[in-house]
Amino acid sequence: MKRIAAFAVLLACVAAHAQETLRIGSKRFTESYILAHVLAQTAAPALPSPPQVREGLGNTAITYEALRAGQIDMYPDYTGTISLEILKSDKPLPLEEMNRRLAPFGLGAAIPLGFNDGYALAMRAADARQLGVRTVGELAKQPRLKLGLSNEFIGRADGWPGLAKAYSLPHRPTGLDHGLAYDAIAAKQIDVMDIYTTDAKIGHLGLVVLEDDKRYFPRYDAIVLYRLDVPKKFPQAWAALQKLQGRIGEDAMIAMNAKAELDKQGFAAIAAGFLAGAPAAPQQQRTLAERMFGDGFGRLTLQHIALVAASVLGAVVVGIPLGVLSFPHRRLRETLLAVAGLLQTIPSIALLAILISLLGVIGVVPALVALTLYALLPVMRNCVTGLQEVPQGLRDAATALGMTPGQSLRDIQLPLAMPTILAGVRIATSISVGTATIAAFVGAGGYGERIVTGLALNDHQLLMAGAIPAAVLALASEAAFGLAERRLRSRR
Repeated sequence: MKRIAAFAVLLACVAAHAQETLRIGSKRFTESYILAHVLAQTAAPALPSPPQVREGLGNTAITYEALRAGQIDMYPDYTGTISLEILKSDKPLPLEEMNRRLAPFGLGAAIPLGFNDGYALAMRAADARQLGVRTVGELAKQPRLKLGLSNEFIGRADGWPGLAKAYSLPHRPTGLDHGLAYDAIAAKQIDVMDIYTTDAKIGHLGLVVLEDDKRYFPRYDAIVLYRLDVPKKFPQAWAALQKLQGRIGEDAMIAMNAKAELDKQGFAAIAAGFLAGAPAAPQQQRTLAERMFGDGFGRLTLQHIALVAASVLGAVVVGIPLGVLSFPHRRLRETLLAVAGLLQTIPSIALLAILISLLGVIGVVPALVALTLYALLPVMRNCVTGLQEVPQGLRDAATALGMTPGQSLRDIQLPLAMPTILAGVRIATSISVGTATIAAFVGAGGYGERIVTGLALNDHQLLMAGAIPAAVLALASEAAFGLAERRLRSRR
């Protein structure tokens, strides 16, 4: 009883600590990373324990669902996004109306930070001069220009669909990651891209921002989107955060973005330098090996292996019984395989957003569910295929010897099907090693943390520092399964 009581006290302490921890989220682009650290470092002196920063939680859908589910307490967002994308208004809303509509969800918007980071379109300045394009409206006369737009912008209500309609633009844009689009426009693979007006690379790459001559884009004033219980739970921290109101100007934000994207300084260091009124200390350039094996390499490796192992195990526990039970029933078998195949077609970001909404959590749980669903098809299909490969004569012989269907399955069919089943598990593992990088979009860790941050910063070295270990892990899993298959064949 004493042990049970002590364990209960320990759980209560852990829960109380979680209640005392302010959790701040960020989206998956440079500015959001930096602002999340500015918020955290401003609040930290007024908190009993350091705030937790959940970096790079994907797009608006995932971050907003995490906030509604209570998995984070606040994150930096923009008035235009809240009005048009979250609240589905057909026009920008004043702050008072915005808060009135957010209140039923237990949310509020406050602390205007002092700058507008709007959407715009940009192209190479030399091309703009040559073609005589100064405004978005003049793009309609240049249908051959290639547009590379971020996937979120293409899908947003306040993004490409409305813009194309307002300006009668005939183009068919290509969806690109925002960070990669800068490389593409510099390499002349695309001609026009969407930008945030505080992006550091606009001037660095010699781009010109096209005038929004019909004033289509609303203002995107930076603001804090928060849960309404935050001021009561963290009153001193909330009072400290109020001091950020109007403190960050557009030039200051551009400078901070430049330090991250051009000077490769850390987000936390940039935020600390801004709050201290001093520039962050320059960082020494590190080699790929230093970046690969530093910055929590051991932690990320363990997280990635755990995600892969748990999701494949989940697929095996679910997929093999389903394959065995449905094998004698053709229609049921085909239906289950079709459903498993359909799950493969759901985009990872959409699936994660759905799971966060259904489960009410972010982190490991939705990541594992998504990875297990993606790994299900090869396990189920190979289980069914392996059973189909067992000769009918052996089944008949087992029946003639008086074996029950269960004994025939256990002693004859499954052992003979095992190599094919193992091949399915092998395929599922290879898929999971690569797919596990999506876990970083919901704060579940793994090598995806580096890949997601590298994409946001357009940092190729950081991308490689995440991609290479994932590739090595995939090769290691292939070698391990190859060894297991050889041993299985030798035993047979």
